[in-house]
Amino acid sequence: MSEILMPNHTNNLGRALGGSVLHWMDICGAIAARRFARRQVVTVSMDHVDFLAPITLGDVVTVEGYVFETGRASMDVRVTVRAERPAAGERRATATSFFTFVALDAEESPVEVPRLDCPDERQRALRDRALDQRTARRRDLAVE
Repeated sequence: MSEILMPNHTNNLGRALGGSVLHWMDICGAIAARRFARRQVVTVSMDHVDFLAPITLGDVVTVEGYVFETGRASMDVRVTVRAERPAAGERRATATSFFTFVALDAEESPVEVPRLDCPDERQRALRDRALDQRTARRRDLAVE
């Protein structure tokens, strides 16, 4: 997903509102989960969000999400946000989090999702990286 950071999504410093970034992350994660499950999904949880760098008015914002683990009816999605200043050729990571979504049937009850299959090395590496990062984050939070 891509956006241009416009004035209606900025604070008085001309930087992205955290709520706008969270909104984009939730939508992107839901799209990834919905494509994977081929069903309607709802957000169940979101790990804490790390805001790594500001997004400035006029930046191109790219939000990317992918399913990295599944349960019976749930899907875990890693969502990352990057900002770009095309004129300067600059790109930087700005936020990251992990979301959990549940797939729903026509009666809006949880329904089984497909098993996650990572047929190539690139997909296995993405899955393993997300699992390792989530485990490390949870361990760090437990220590604090």
